[in-house]
Amino acid sequence: MPGLIHGLEPEKIAANLAEAHELAGPEVEILAASKYVPVEEMGALAEAGVRLVGENRQQDLVAKHERWGDAFEWDFIGNLQSRKVKQVLPLCRLVHSVATDSVLEQLGRHGGPETEVLVEVNIAAEEGKGGVARADLADFIARCPVRVGGLMTMPPSGRRAVNVRRGVPCVHPRPSAPPMAPTPTSNSRNGGNGV
Repeated sequence: MPGLIHGLEPEKIAANLAEAHELAGPEVEILAASKYVPVEEMGALAEAGVRLVGENRQQDLVAKHERWGDAFEWDFIGNLQSRKVKQVLPLCRLVHSVATDSVLEQLGRHGGPETEVLVEVNIAAEEGKGGVARADLADFIARCPVRVGGLMTMPPSGRRAVNVRRGVPCVHPRPSAPPMAPTPTSNSRNGGNGV
């Protein structure tokens, strides 16, 4: 596992961010994953113009939010355990990894009208990988007690990934469309390219 990143250079981060914005276009949100960025280095991200960060671990999210809360918008991008839902929800605008019935239960207890999630899908039915099976997706979304903003998936790498991507329909919501309805084919947030 990689270690923490020290000595971040805001100028380099800003240049990378500008390039990513140019490639992705203005309608795509760019999230900086801060898993390997220690609390004391988060200021370099803010100085570079990063506005949206994603954290993988609840305890790191709490520590970073406590010190840098207003500097960023926060998403939770890690494996969400049901016992941590209550601590994560007040700190994040979006949870990217909802995939279990126990998390749905906790979302029902602690979520509110502003709560938004992405449902994690095991798109290639990989053994040992988290996510809802494609066949169970419509039912899972229907049972979700909070707003489902889209889907999140991590397709396999290599040749098999291309085959999986070909089998996934891509949804591009109209700019004037209401919030994305929870459907088994919704696979992007903010009109992105999907999987």
